[in-house]
Amino acid sequence: MMTSLTRLILAAALICPPLAHASFKAGADGLPEGWKLFRINEKVAATQFKLLAEPESAVLHAVANNSMAGVIRKQRVDLDKTPLLCWRWKVKVSVAKADLSTKAGDDYAARLYVFYDVPASQLAFSDRVKIKLAKSLYGAEIPTAALNYVWDNKYAIGTMRANAYTDRTRLIVLQSGNSKAGQWQTEVRNVKQDYVAAFGSPAPDVVGLAIATDTDNTKSTAEAWYQEPRFVASADQCSSN
Repeated sequence: MMTSLTRLILAAALICPPLAHASFKAGADGLPEGWKLFRINEKVAATQFKLLAEPESAVLHAVANNSMAGVIRKQRVDLDKTPLLCWRWKVKVSVAKADLSTKAGDDYAARLYVFYDVPASQLAFSDRVKIKLAKSLYGAEIPTAALNYVWDNKYAIGTMRANAYTDRTRLIVLQSGNSKAGQWQTEVRNVKQDYVAAFGSPAPDVVGLAIATDTDNTKSTAEAWYQEPRFVASADQCSSN
């Protein structure tokens, strides 16, 4: 049976125009300008990222080999003004051993994080304690809520569920399996509506994005390519430079 979320995803694919070739700009550190490498665990090997010059744009190439890392960009976004997020991505193949329902299987050939600024006062006491502990362990700001758009290996497109590690992160499957592997796929998501569907409350501002390809849990390999994501006010802007 097709879920309401699946219907929204399929409808978006039908009505949204092709995404223009959004291009990353090269930064001084070899990563895209405005993006920084992040690692959750320094003991785990880092996924390798580099910019590639393709004929129409610069794209971010990620190679994971039993590794986990991502690139992150701090960006405050008023979702009342620009609720849509557009990007393109492709993978070589999905992660065969992945299973998003378990910690041991929490790996994805491609994933895009959207971080939200939920005031601590709106969080349950247990969540405030967990976030405080995480900050003390990792010495960094920890988002209070996030959506993960993922390229999964087996779950149906439209699947939404809590991350195996924390219910402050919701996973949404946008691509699944290998039928479209090796092909650029365009995504246009209303991240304001997705937040409401995932958490059941009004969406706060977005405070950042992250791109990750990870295989540390399944001890496998993955390869992905990304064009730069951007926020827009309406779907027709996704096809303009």
